[in-house]
Amino acid sequence: MSNSVGQIDTYVEIITPENTAFQYQLAGPFRRLPAYFLDVMIRVAACLFLGILFALIFGWIVPGISITLWLLAWFVLDWFYGGLFETFWNGQTPGKRLTRIRVVSIDGQPINGLQAILRNILRTLDGFPVLLNFLPLCQLGLLTTFLSPRFQRLGDLASRTMVVVEQPPLVPGVTRIDEPEAIRLASSIPFGFRVSGSLSLALSSYVLRRKDLPWVRRLEIARHLAEPLRITFGLPADTNYDLLLCALYHRTFFAHTDGQETWTDIKPQTQTAVTT
Repeated sequence: MSNSVGQIDTYVEIITPENTAFQYQLAGPFRRLPAYFLDVMIRVAACLFLGILFALIFGWIVPGISITLWLLAWFVLDWFYGGLFETFWNGQTPGKRLTRIRVVSIDGQPINGLQAILRNILRTLDGFPVLLNFLPLCQLGLLTTFLSPRFQRLGDLASRTMVVVEQPPLVPGVTRIDEPEAIRLASSIPFGFRVSGSLSLALSSYVLRRKDLPWVRRLEIARHLAEPLRITFGLPADTNYDLLLCALYHRTFFAHTDGQETWTDIKPQTQTAVTT
């Protein structure tokens, strides 16, 4: 089977000026809707609480003051809730934090205050209906999100931002390789090959996450690291990239002594890219 695959999911790779690659999983519209509704509920609850509070404090003095303050609070929450939270919470609102998504610049960097305010103010345009007479529920922002390759609504396009899935920062520990093909392939790796610290972290991160990935996605990720290793080891061109990384992982973190598997002196602890 060919190891060459194309882009088959919602991941995007960002190359920094320092030639460092970061991979982000894009948050599609259905991943973002729960965060949006959570933020709406929080704003409504805050408005109700402040309305009651202002009525209790100022209602018996000057009734107009409580109404004025409530309208001012509603204006701030409606227009600046998202922008302020995303500015000071590194691209997250309470709803986004609960659903583990984050706003970043299209170059993968944290957003600034101007980007946060702009993308949230333009949310008003996103709410415009596309075909009022035929599809009253089809909103302009939802349509542009589906049409954009990075699921960007109008506010994201104007502020050059995108919404990504927050990745867990640490994946500790090791896992056992149970594929017989990978274990057999481990014997083909030159005995004197030494695994660097960065390579051991990459191997651990891949092996610990591979079972959650579809087969073609495994090959796409493994190819970048496994192809240079295949050439170094002098293995055939049809060597399976996924099994090669599993074989090297098995060879690195497990040793065979008297027929029993024991830990090597390498203690793996992997860290995945944090989308901040």
